[in-house]
Amino acid sequence: MAISKIKVSASMGAGFSTQINCSQPFVIDQPKAGGGNDEGPNPLEIFLSSLPACICAIGRIIANQRRIKLRGIEVDVEGDIDKDFLMGKTTEGRAGFTEIRSYVYIDADMSDEEKELFLKEIAFRCPIADNMAQKSVIKPVLVEKSLVG
Repeated sequence: MAISKIKVSASMGAGFSTQINCSQPFVIDQPKAGGGNDEGPNPLEIFLSSLPACICAIGRIIANQRRIKLRGIEVDVEGDIDKDFLMGKTTEGRAGFTEIRSYVYIDADMSDEEKELFLKEIAFRCPIADNMAQKSVIKPVLVEKSLVG
C-alpha cells in the first residue's frame, strides 16, 4: 500500500468567493442570483466535476497500461440534491446528493461488452467515485492560527 497525502487550502474572499490554493489556483463562487459574484463554479459544480475528470484520467491510465487506442471519453454528470436542506428550510432528508449519475461515451475500437468492462474497471479504480460511494473519515480540526500560506 502506497499512501500519499494530497493537500489543498482555501481562504474566504469577499461575499461567497473562496480562493482555492493548489497546483492551479482558482476561485469557487456563487452565481449573482445566489449572492455571489459569479467568479467561478459553485461548490456543488466543483464536487460533481471531479467525477468526470477522474473518469477521464483513470480511463487514460488504464488505456495506456493496456495499450488500448483510446480516442476519447466524454462524460455528463448530474446529481439530485435537496436545496431546501442546505438552505436550512428543512431538517428532513440530508445535505448531500441523493443520487449521482454519470453518462459515459467511450471512443475506442472496442465492442460494447469490452467498453462495459472498461467502464467497470474505471469506476472500480476511480478515487472520486470511491469517495462518493463509500464513507471516508472527515476530521474537521480547529486550529489557533491560519495554516494557509
